[in-house]
Amino acid sequence: MSFQPVTACVLLIGNELLSGRTQDANLAHLATTLNEVGVSVREARVIPDDPQVIIETLNSVRARFDYVFTTGGIGPTHDDITAECVAEAFAVPLVMNEEIAETIRGYAKVRGMSDTVLAASLRMARVPEGARLLPTDVGAPGFAIDNVHVMAGIPAVMQSMISKLAPTLKGARPVRSRSVGAYLGESTIADALTALQNRFDDIDLGSYPFNDEGRYGTTLVARGTDEARLDAVLEALRQLIIDHGAEPLARS
Repeated sequence: MSFQPVTACVLLIGNELLSGRTQDANLAHLATTLNEVGVSVREARVIPDDPQVIIETLNSVRARFDYVFTTGGIGPTHDDITAECVAEAFAVPLVMNEEIAETIRGYAKVRGMSDTVLAASLRMARVPEGARLLPTDVGAPGFAIDNVHVMAGIPAVMQSMISKLAPTLKGARPVRSRSVGAYLGESTIADALTALQNRFDDIDLGSYPFNDEGRYGTTLVARGTDEARLDAVLEALRQLIIDHGAEPLARS
């Protein structure tokens, strides 16, 4: 039986990301954490706070991937519309979750929040009917419905959520990597690397230029799920470098 990966799509939601005002700090952490439990991120999109775009995108990707993870849009302000959009995508009502609401009310009492601030904060207690909560040690929880997991855009909150969620996911074999570098230009080894990729068609080979204090070179990276095959391709990459008159370098 051939290996079947478990796939994921990440949706980064927020006008601030598209405008350049905010730099995303979530995708790399999500991809790394998910890979460790055997879930491979195959696609990521940055989309605006636009109901039609969110709903259409969500319905498209949740049908194509084993898991979907969203970040952003579950806060207390008018442009935090992700929960409403997820509910509409699944054709279920948006309801007040009393567990979240009580937590927020307790926090509001300790902090002495005004009724106006409390009312805004309670927006974060609304979830699609039937959703499961995603606990966090920081702030209000996220939620999941079917294969869609909705998390905060604030990195510290998202990281807390995914740290608790990841061990519960059903993944496949995690993707591992091997790497080696050389003071060779990509063009110099391009044809040989193509031939090697054809030979190891179950391994993903990539080349990444670097500048080491004025010396230019290339790091070659092999990614796959079979450790023995990765070891074999690493030796082939080292030999490729030697055949082109350079010395293999330890690079990560």
